[in-house]
Amino acid sequence: MNNNLSGIKIGRLALGFCAGIFAVSVNAQEPSEPTGLLGYMGADVNEAEFMKNLGLQFGGWINMGITYNANEPAGRFNGPVTFNDRASEFQLNQLYFYLQRAVNTEGDSWDFGGRFDFMFGTDAQFTQAYGSPRGHWDLRLVNEERFYDIALPQAYFEIFAPFGNGITAKIGHFYTIIGNEVVTAPDNFFYSHAYTMQYGEPFTHTGVLLSYPIDENWTITGGGVTGSVTGGWDGAWDKGLGNWAGIGGVTWSSDDKATSVAVTGTTGETSEQDHNNWSIYSIVIKHDITEGLHYTFQHDHGFQSKALGGQDATWYGLNNYLTYDLTDKLAVGIRAEWFRDDDGVRVFSPGRPGVIGASVPAPSSYYAFTAGLNWKPTTWLIVRPNIRYDWADKADAYDNAGGAANFAGKKSDQFLFSTDVVITF
Repeated sequence: MNNNLSGIKIGRLALGFCAGIFAVSVNAQEPSEPTGLLGYMGADVNEAEFMKNLGLQFGGWINMGITYNANEPAGRFNGPVTFNDRASEFQLNQLYFYLQRAVNTEGDSWDFGGRFDFMFGTDAQFTQAYGSPRGHWDLRLVNEERFYDIALPQAYFEIFAPFGNGITAKIGHFYTIIGNEVVTAPDNFFYSHAYTMQYGEPFTHTGVLLSYPIDENWTITGGGVTGSVTGGWDGAWDKGLGNWAGIGGVTWSSDDKATSVAVTGTTGETSEQDHNNWSIYSIVIKHDITEGLHYTFQHDHGFQSKALGGQDATWYGLNNYLTYDLTDKLAVGIRAEWFRDDDGVRVFSPGRPGVIGASVPAPSSYYAFTAGLNWKPTTWLIVRPNIRYDWADKADAYDNAGGAANFAGKKSDQFLFSTDVVITF
């Protein structure tokens, strides 16, 4: 009961704030105006002299939305769909802040910087540093909120070394380079995420990552990341120090930057105690068909030896994205996905970490088709209504039952209707 009341209070507060934002957006500014809400209000801390002198940049956003599930599941989970995983329930997904000093990669001298990110909301549990005790790395809430939590998804030092064309190094805890979709809400076209991102890829790593531009078209990356209970994925500072994994990739972009190809991957042993191998690679191709028409193709393939009951496991997927800019303020897009959990070890329903009674559906292919709009009435506000259809060919992963210990699905498909807003600071 306390959790529900707390959620209602958070929802009312955020919705009231959202209503005020919409009222302000009636007199929306032109794109040449300040890009963040603080700048619009004349209170941009980045204009302060001490911030400029230190080369610091402060930023952030608030992301909140709601999703209607046509199945009206008793458990109020949208099956394996994340991050908007709650049905007919307001979600404050991300209250996000970051402080960054970006290094100068164009100069011929050493430069030092770094970045620290803070997240509060229902998305925080998806970006926890696994393998650490509760409250050890990510600052878990003391009052044990059921869905709201705190995460520190990035905290790294950055160094630029002027060797050759320049080497940039990240040292610490940072987002993955693998895949297409990302955790940070403003950088995705859709409110919901693909299965590939949630179940087939890492979110974060802890370790060292080097980047080197060979020329204006080619860039290579490589490094080492520590292991955890999930191999080299989403690990904490002090876990898996005896089990390092490799990570790297190569990116090519055309001279006009209208086309790019990124091939990335990571491989290592499962843990310090389990020396079986796991590996994943991802291929992302982006192409501007015309000035306003953009296409993205993604293919991921992952492997794990002796994953479940001594059985080898594999998973793979194909994603297609097509977006079109109708105007400077309005764009439409579609996403079509096929994700194959070949051995029934990757996908969970519900997909939220820590749900007691979450089911592990049978080996199945998961298909999802999403269509949506991006409306930007002003430079600091994005509204993203979406419609999505999911189905599984061999698993009842949707329409989750209620009950604390049994969230098994009853249907093989579902319709979702959702909308969210992103307000950048």
